[in-house]
Amino acid sequence: MPTSAPIVSAPAATLVGRRPEVGADRLIADLVPPPRFDQVRFSSYVPNPAEPSQSAARDRLQAFAATVGVAPKKSGGLFKKAPAPGAIGVYLDGGFGVGKTHLLASLWHESPAPREKKAYGTFVEYTSLVGALGFAAAVERLSDFALVCIDEFELDDPGDTVLVSTLLTRLSDRGVKLAATSNTLPDKLGEGRFAAADFLREIQALSARFEVLRVDGPDYRHRDLPTPPAPVAEDTVARTVEQHSGATLDTFEGLTGELAAVHPSRYGALIDGVSAVGLTGVRPLDDQNVALRLVVLIDRLYDRKVPVVASGTPLGELFTPELLRGGYRKKYLRAISRITALARDGVALAAAEEAAVGAGA
Repeated sequence: MPTSAPIVSAPAATLVGRRPEVGADRLIADLVPPPRFDQVRFSSYVPNPAEPSQSAARDRLQAFAATVGVAPKKSGGLFKKAPAPGAIGVYLDGGFGVGKTHLLASLWHESPAPREKKAYGTFVEYTSLVGALGFAAAVERLSDFALVCIDEFELDDPGDTVLVSTLLTRLSDRGVKLAATSNTLPDKLGEGRFAAADFLREIQALSARFEVLRVDGPDYRHRDLPTPPAPVAEDTVARTVEQHSGATLDTFEGLTGELAAVHPSRYGALIDGVSAVGLTGVRPLDDQNVALRLVVLIDRLYDRKVPVVASGTPLGELFTPELLRGGYRKKYLRAISRITALARDGVALAAAEEAAVGAGA
């Protein structure tokens, strides 16, 4: 449960009605790997033997980790450009489900710099930080870190891309080590992969300072796993939520409508203290704005290992074929991969709760 002041103005059994308020101090404090990746290390990363780029990326990141906090950080004023002594950043380029986030979190954990000198967050979290603090203040706060890790670097919003790219340039000028994973528009960049040429074009000021590492392979979440689980009955969703402390229950329509009233930077706070999410009436989405908001929520649920128990349309069919053919295809596929994993956990939770009730009857 959160230790901060209550942020919920609706009954704890629902997500609809919550209005989380997230201040700048919390945004800074939250720049650590999420619970799902709290214990990961390079040694726990299992490369696919058929994909040598995975073990190569792991080995390179281990070597990069050893350099964090070693070179002098400060290099002059805010706008004074320091000579770049070679790459001081790494960028993991690959499809979803190949372990890029695992590797990025491992880099954070195993870098020798003190915990308080390392920042880890998603692209959305950094844009939110700039919005809360202002650009100059964000540079000052983040310049105190020896390492800044950015997960899911997004190229679908040109304004935010330029904003974060400029932020990283300023941090690089001050000697901060940088590491990121990519999140690209596959129809523009080709085969769902981050093209180095586009990377260099989008963040020109950092081009000479980043080393792009390819991480190839299929989605590990579906490696040797059975077909995604079928939806459960609506009454099963309700019973599971009722029996499981900290679970919430919402209609799919209600939740997707609610997300429009909460900034995506607050979706993590939205699920503070939530142990499982129950959804009824899931249906395919054809509205891109609604779909993209749901993608962010799925990412936060996945980060926190929150099971999803759902009735209605199978979660693997959340997005219509039209959306999956569009520019955000890779983002939607990653979300399907992640919510499918959460649905497996949800089915297991429902079965355990049903078994417990049966044993007590």
